[in-house]
Amino acid sequence: MTNPPRVLIVGAGPTGLTAAVELARMGIIPVVIERSKTPSNLSRAVGILPSSMDIFEASGVDIPIRAQAIPFESFIAHDHGKVFANIKLTGIKGRNNHIFGLAQDQTEKHLRDKLIELGGDITYGAEFLSLAQDDSGISVSILGEAFRFDIVIGADGTQSAVRDALHIPYNGIDLPQDWSISDVDATGWQNPKSFQAFLLPNGHVVVVAPLEATRFRIISNTPDCLDSLPVPMDISNIRRTAQFKISVRQAQTYQKGRVFLAGDAAHCHSPVGGRGMNLGISDAACLAGRIMRGDLDGYTAQRHPIGAKTLKQSEQGRKFVTSTNPATRFLLRSVLRTAQNYSAAQRAFVHRALDL
Repeated sequence: MTNPPRVLIVGAGPTGLTAAVELARMGIIPVVIERSKTPSNLSRAVGILPSSMDIFEASGVDIPIRAQAIPFESFIAHDHGKVFANIKLTGIKGRNNHIFGLAQDQTEKHLRDKLIELGGDITYGAEFLSLAQDDSGISVSILGEAFRFDIVIGADGTQSAVRDALHIPYNGIDLPQDWSISDVDATGWQNPKSFQAFLLPNGHVVVVAPLEATRFRIISNTPDCLDSLPVPMDISNIRRTAQFKISVRQAQTYQKGRVFLAGDAAHCHSPVGGRGMNLGISDAACLAGRIMRGDLDGYTAQRHPIGAKTLKQSEQGRKFVTSTNPATRFLLRSVLRTAQNYSAAQRAFVHRALDL
């Protein structure tokens, strides 16, 4: 490419870094800025789906991830402290047909390392302030200085400054319930390579997911996930614990002119189903490919329906898993037991879980 476009990526999370790596490996070195002063050390998202590993294979990012991540072997469901379903998540042909558990900060590290290897870099502590488009490009204000770009990608999260600068509505709802999250180091945890869900009374649930050999994510729709965990866990270190609320929102459009939204800047939903980070990674790869082909106009038409479908499925899953209706709870247990006991149901469950 004689004159590659000047690309700015705002946000150095998994979405922004994936876009940067994909562009860099195809010959376009973007400018990447991140408002935070240092890389995050928080796990945030944890599950890497086959679709994301397929994308990472093109640049080789999959290699260090595969070496460090935990392939989930099974989904184990508990009720009243006892296992009532143990569903294998293996047996589907294909190199990447697993859910790989890895803390988001480690996924970001591997993407950063690859970007630097390809000749790129990230500027931390650089805050996007505003932009203005004209026929010849985009003027962007960063820390009070003006720069010119041909394309801008807003991958700057749910509170996206890029989306706000474009005046794009972020339609949806904010749910009132408090959820809680903890990232812990623990030894001797039961079934340390399994994704486990503990059903509690009143529609409550606690989920434990492995991130590394002795690092785990705990999440619950209760105010204190550690206190709500109904079985003992030998925790040696609490890396963080917090409460959060869920928003279910989607940008009305993913592009205006030559400025684009991806990842949480374009959509957000509950953690049920583990689709959020993976959806952003797919946005990024799609957009990078379109930039390389010079085919930008169809980005929203391609990605917006996929985002809408994911939000709908995630909400259906959240309502199903957290329902207080006894009949729905009975149906949930029946579905999981069926997936454990019948091979056809197990395959269907795994295909849905892996988003195949």
